[in-house]
Amino acid sequence: MSRRVAIQGFAGCFHEEAARRFYKEHFDEIPEIVECATFDDLFKEMESGNADAAIMAIENTTSGGLLPNFELLRKHEQKIKGEIYLHIHQNLMALPGQKIEDIKEVRSHYMAINQTRQFFENECPWMKMVEAEDTAKSATDVARNHLMGVGAVASRLAAQMNGLEILKENIETFKTNFTRFLILDDSIEVPVDKINKASICFTLPHKPGSLASILTILSFYDMNLSRIQSLPIPGQQWQYFFYIDIRFENYERYQQALSAIRPLINDMNILGEYPTVIL
Repeated sequence: MSRRVAIQGFAGCFHEEAARRFYKEHFDEIPEIVECATFDDLFKEMESGNADAAIMAIENTTSGGLLPNFELLRKHEQKIKGEIYLHIHQNLMALPGQKIEDIKEVRSHYMAINQTRQFFENECPWMKMVEAEDTAKSATDVARNHLMGVGAVASRLAAQMNGLEILKENIETFKTNFTRFLILDDSIEVPVDKINKASICFTLPHKPGSLASILTILSFYDMNLSRIQSLPIPGQQWQYFFYIDIRFENYERYQQALSAIRPLINDMNILGEYPTVIL
């Protein structure tokens, strides 16, 4: 049986594309997709047994980090077992037989609209942009309702699944547009020699230099800090959770770095140790 993988969004969205690519590459299977309305629902579906795993966007090179998702990782027990960076290509699509001049309205998620606004302003200023719940759902709505003169901005997968014709491909403003997705799948056993990244959450004593001391130690142990994010601790004034991603080449050296910083922090939660994959 195929793995049941929860995604936030609808069939054909970038979450599904990332899930398909990851499981095809590593397990030679196409997962069964469990659609979820919210990211919180990903964890509910796994905890209820309705999904075996989940894939969750955590940041985009254009839009930045999805801050609520860091909190979800901290609150739930599922560990990160992998990640992929998916090159995001936005496409203008519509029912077959139409020309680009026939399209008067375009629907998509607000993030996709932001990522393609320059194209529409420069090349299609007559088109009205309308925010929708999801990129893939906007494509599905155009197809199911036979909406002539209405386009959608979504993935190539969404066009294929809904029988839509791509009128203009790769319309994103920034061509190096990547989204980082995390793999949450307890069935994956990652060999230690394949682990080259870790995501960690911790808190620090509220005193001068506490964060600087941690960063100095990580640097000494050759840890490459690829991301740092702080979020306030509810109910505690000016106290923060720190979320960091670190890359390393030597797992033993990484363990030594953790041992060195433990005495300087109040608590530490390892959200995952995993290999990184770029698609």
